[in-house]
Amino acid sequence: MDWADSAEESAFRSQVRQLIEDRLPGFYRDRESGPAGVSPQYWWQWDVLHGDEEARSSALAWADALGEHGWGAPHWPTEYGGAGLSAIEQFILNQEFAHAQAPLVGGPGVKMLGPTIMLHGTEEQKQSFLLPTLAGEMIWAQGYSEPGAGSDLASLTTRAVRDGDDYIVTGQKIWTSLGHVANWIFMIVRTDPEAPKHRGISFLLLPLDSPGVEVRPIISAAWERRTNESFYERVRVPVTNRVGEENRGWYVAMTLLDHERSNVGGAVAQRREVEELLAYLRSDEGGERSRLGRLDSIRQLLASRYLETEILANFSFRIISIQRSGRVPNYEASISKIVGSELSQGLQQSAMKAFGLYATLWPGSPHAPLGGVHTYRSVDHISSTIAAGSNEIQRNVIATRGLGLPRG
Repeated sequence: MDWADSAEESAFRSQVRQLIEDRLPGFYRDRESGPAGVSPQYWWQWDVLHGDEEARSSALAWADALGEHGWGAPHWPTEYGGAGLSAIEQFILNQEFAHAQAPLVGGPGVKMLGPTIMLHGTEEQKQSFLLPTLAGEMIWAQGYSEPGAGSDLASLTTRAVRDGDDYIVTGQKIWTSLGHVANWIFMIVRTDPEAPKHRGISFLLLPLDSPGVEVRPIISAAWERRTNESFYERVRVPVTNRVGEENRGWYVAMTLLDHERSNVGGAVAQRREVEELLAYLRSDEGGERSRLGRLDSIRQLLASRYLETEILANFSFRIISIQRSGRVPNYEASISKIVGSELSQGLQQSAMKAFGLYATLWPGSPHAPLGGVHTYRSVDHISSTIAAGSNEIQRNVIATRGLGLPRG
């Protein structure tokens, strides 16, 4: 594993830092919280479509600054407006953005849909969808999971029936994370119900304001709209909005979406969260509102969480070192996901134990430690071990691909 930058990588890191210093709008430098119910990684998307004048102008100014270097889509080829960065350069970019709390732009449209269209789309689709996605004109949600098709995604039942130059789509999607933020959705639907379940699936693009589309909120345990369920009642989608061949959408959807999978942004964010918690506990107010000085077990818990942030950071370096050597990380990324998601929950629980009865105070109470952020996150992070592939599935990947154990 290699922790050190080469001379070229060091120069690139300096370039990224300089851009952040010179061009990151004050709106993002001063921001402490975002819109209710919107995860921090989606704040930029919200600002572009739904923010006030300052939010929108700041989001577009930052996108323009990144666009000058192609950094709005660092993994896209230069001919499509990206930067064509290597995996290590993407790692450095994400690391520096995370340190500065500078937003990445584009969301799943840049990270996931763009490479899929480049590989499977027509020239007309590339012209119609790639540049508007980079410009923030098209903000995308992902329509994969259904009530009966989550981990077994190929069991999806949302139908698309051909009718001349259109498909008529009927069905339901769930856990549509950007459904209330986006204006377009990419989705997989069943076009041949008689085919084996991994066949007969097609990949479609449609605007969320199409007649027959309804997006309903799913309220989280933190009483916020984090995600949605979406319904499709005879929605017409032009056949020209199908990416790839009819009935071959499963293979389109499974396209390698983003090579840089180190999760360095999560590692940096969680280390910062631990350090902010420790700084507060050392303050006079934090000392009065915590049990840190009375219980050795609390100190041991917090020490464990700090060490776990170091472990997660080193997993990030391990994964990028694998990529740097020309190999593709597999079960290693699953390990990193498990460590990161369980740390996100464990950190909140440890803070709750440190604050004792003060941890029962919800944000808004003047007596809530650190504004009640850890109380809020303790329930908001319940889903972190489920999202992005449940940890049970990740353990199966580690068992079969990492340890070579036989399948079930």
